[in-house]
Amino acid sequence: MKQKLTITCFIFILVFAGCGSKNETPLKREVVSGVTVMKIDPRIVDDYHETSGTVRAKTVSIVASRVMGTITSVKVKEGDKVTAGDVLMTIDNSDTAQRVTAAEAALKEAQSARQAAAAQRSLAEVTYRRFKNLYDEKVISRQEFDQIEMQKKVSDAEFSRMSQGVERARATLEEARVYHGFTQVKAPISGIVTEKKIEAGSLATPGMPLYTVEDTSQFKIEAAIDEGLIKKVSPGMAAYILFDKTGEKMNGRIVKVVPSIDPASRTFLIEIALQDRSLRTGLYGKVFIPQGKKESLLIPAVAIVERGQLTGVFVVDGKGVITYRLIKGGRVYDGFAEVLSGLSKGESIIVSGMGKAVDGGVIKQ
Repeated sequence: MKQKLTITCFIFILVFAGCGSKNETPLKREVVSGVTVMKIDPRIVDDYHETSGTVRAKTVSIVASRVMGTITSVKVKEGDKVTAGDVLMTIDNSDTAQRVTAAEAALKEAQSARQAAAAQRSLAEVTYRRFKNLYDEKVISRQEFDQIEMQKKVSDAEFSRMSQGVERARATLEEARVYHGFTQVKAPISGIVTEKKIEAGSLATPGMPLYTVEDTSQFKIEAAIDEGLIKKVSPGMAAYILFDKTGEKMNGRIVKVVPSIDPASRTFLIEIALQDRSLRTGLYGKVFIPQGKKESLLIPAVAIVERGQLTGVFVVDGKGVITYRLIKGGRVYDGFAEVLSGLSKGESIIVSGMGKAVDGGVIKQ
């Protein structure tokens, strides 16, 4: 019993001593100087619909073979500039050259036959006029005149047939020459060779891709837009593109809107024309399409302090106490970053000298 009483008194003394202590040690904060504090307030900014897209050349031409044969020479390689009509490679033309020779001989033969038919028709025409005069003078019978008239018609028909034969022979020759021309693979457009898929000595077959040539005089970016904006987006609208990898911002204009909706992604396709010739097909960029105005909380982008995977700013309260606070950022507007959460209007943050700021410190008055 005495032991329990002693323990109870000891606890009472400790509690009493603790409650009666009035000399608490104040929290000592590190004094911070050399920083700039700014009060943040909402601003009216442009509202954008954001999506992503891929850069494409104005025209991308896949050059394929139209004949079968062995590649005899390769004239260009990746990165070379070409003009429409330049020879990219040649294919063995021994068989097509023989076809041209045969077609040329056939044309000459047809022309000779037509020349003979023309002479025969001329003779028949003269004979017909003589016998016509004799018939009109009642010197010959109707039967004799009919025979001469029939000979004239036959000679006219023969000349017409031979003339058609010449046209057929000429068409065959042109066809042979065109086919022969296919043994020289030429650039269909002016631009840059971006891909070469075959080497000399390989066998080319009809339809086989040989080169990729891109028209780099102009580029476009293709982007998928949410179906909810189908009535709000139209050709001629301005847009801008941000390339994250390079940090480059570029203005563009919508030139094409595909009205059909993709049932899988519930999006539709647009094309935005870009004038910068330094772009390259395949570049990834963020696309921003203006959607009016909105009120947003903006802070200088330089005020954001990243600590590992954390993003935050140094907030200063009314007593000058500094606190590192995490925020969620949004878009960047000409050096100012949008704050989606973590800050409220009217609060103050450090916008310069962040390296001197200390979480829990106090600004020197």
